[in-house]
Amino acid sequence: MTIQVDEDRQEPWTVLRISGELDLVTSPLIRRRLHDAVAGGRHDVVLDLSAVRFCDSSGVGVLVAARRLMRSCGGRLRLILPARGAEDGAHVNRVLAALGVRRLFEVYADVPAALDDTAAPLSA
Repeated sequence: MTIQVDEDRQEPWTVLRISGELDLVTSPLIRRRLHDAVAGGRHDVVLDLSAVRFCDSSGVGVLVAARRLMRSCGGRLRLILPARGAEDGAHVNRVLAALGVRRLFEVYADVPAALDDTAAPLSA
């Protein structure tokens, strides 16, 4: 499998740091980790995608489904996406923007900003 997920809890947030490729093969793992978090009562999740090198349509589908899941349970979902210049991570930002779904997400430059409820998300 070409993906790694590290979990870090910084109450009330659960941070999932994802690195590798988010594709048809690896998307079910991310979906399962998100469902496990919600089942465990953790409804505020940050997905750090800054080390994701590749994302296909199934990866985008997981992100959109994650947004729906978090909204359905009254939770919050925030994404970490480098805007440009970064070798990793910027790919996901470009894919989401190209598909017109980037605006659906609260996006932050880094984990500390995402955890700070006074920080504004980056504009689309």
